Amino acid sequence: MPSHASNPGGASRVRRRALLGTVVLAVLVALAGLAAYLTRDGRNPPEPPAPPASSPTASAPAAPSSGTLVPHARPRALPVPPKTRDPIAFGRAAAAALWSYDTRAYTQPELRRALRGWLTTEVKYADAASVDKAVPSAVLWKEMAANGQFATAKVHEGHFPNAFTRALQEDPGAITQAYVYAVTVSGKQKVAWKGSPAGGAESRSATLAVQCRPDQPCALAGVMSAVSP
Repeated sequence: MPSHASNPGGASRVRRRALLGTVVLAVLVALAGLAAYLTRDGRNPPEPPAPPASSPTASAPAAPSSGTLVPHARPRALPVPPKTRDPIAFGRAAAAALWSYDTRAYTQPELRRALRGWLTTEVKYADAASVDKAVPSAVLWKEMAANGQFATAKVHEGHFPNAFTRALQEDPGAITQAYVYAVTVSGKQKVAWKGSPAGGAESRSATLAVQCRPDQPCALAGVMSAVSP
């Protein structure tokens, strides 16, 4: 990839990535805030002032360790973010959206646009480039479309990385700055195509940065370059 050190757009991207990197580092402490709320009164919702919010597919707050908040994972449906204030539930849904696609039903730009719709509207925390990387390139998409290829995702579990859990005892109030949480999700992606409806499957895992402010539903901040256990 050619270097564009003097390109203002390139510099802007570098600054944004640097900022997200800083936020991600801060999340190591920030997630302690959520764990504090979860353990303080034994309830699932992370925000103290707001009433429990339910997902579109459940009448009670999402339980990260059970249930599957992935109504958009079926083929032919562009992914739509759930209205939830539970970062783990949102992270599970976002991972399923990132691991799913259907070249028979929509175009590559349409999928990119839909996934960008999951991003937080706070530009300084939104890493759109990391989300775009989850979408096959235009050239690859064309080849996959010729074969009618599609993928569905099954999420097994989502959790806060160990580093965030350890940060709980250190600074429970740090979360109040950006309300950005890290969520590690694991699952399986099944890929199929014309002439091979059974296709094949492989395990997938990702660590996502999820923003969940107390007064609004969660949104995606970005996808980490490495998976945190």
